[in-house]
Amino acid sequence: MTQVAGMHVDVEFDEVDKRTRAAALLRLPDGTEIRAKGKAVRHPDDPEQQRVGEEVAAARALNKLSRELLDKAGHDIEEVTHIPAHPAM
Repeated sequence: MTQVAGMHVDVEFDEVDKRTRAAALLRLPDGTEIRAKGKAVRHPDDPEQQRVGEEVAAARALNKLSRELLDKAGHDIEEVTHIPAHPAM
């Protein structure tokens, strides 16, 4: 059986001075939402590059989001098998 499922990720940014924060939201087909945050701080000697701060903060938020999703998958496996699951990256 072939089933096509989609997931949607939104990432929003907040920038104040040398700090950039990213908030990531993953919407799963079952309606579950998983959220994660990441941040970046520009070194005082670095030139201002808004895009770089956003990339670093987003990467950190998405990394946390991926770990949360992997944990959820492990819990979902355990609910069915009743055996501890340890999915790895």
